[in-house]
Amino acid sequence: MNAVIQRVTSAKVEIGNVIKGQIQSGFMILLGVAQNDNDSDVKWLAKKIVGMRIFSDEEGKMNKALGDIDGNILLISQFTLQASTKKGNRPSYLNAAAPDKAVPLYENMINELQELLGKKIETGEFGADMQVSLLNDGPVTIIIDTKDKK
Repeated sequence: MNAVIQRVTSAKVEIGNVIKGQIQSGFMILLGVAQNDNDSDVKWLAKKIVGMRIFSDEEGKMNKALGDIDGNILLISQFTLQASTKKGNRPSYLNAAAPDKAVPLYENMINELQELLGKKIETGEFGADMQVSLLNDGPVTIIIDTKDKK
């Protein structure tokens, strides 16, 4: 499972010109679920996300987490994060989990983040054609892979 976390001042996702999810200050997260992912990946990643200290403190140092700033999360599923580009110019998505596996893990991530953060998580819609808009703050972008816990 991998996530691209962007610190934002605002973000929204639209489906067919209708806003599905929208936040102010917080994280806009793209989440890719792989075939070999499981609930332990969800729990580890959710805890890592909520504890991520990448918001500025009073001295301008990145030292505050989402809870410290009453931040929000917009979580978007994105199977293309599982792309393999090793061979040729057309990405392969064979490592991406099929919907019957990916959807429950995506929903578990939503629930885990809501429990840890103590508030509703805004989302897109799994498998939908979505338009995502955001104002990246910094810019700060962090990539996390649960299979590479460095």
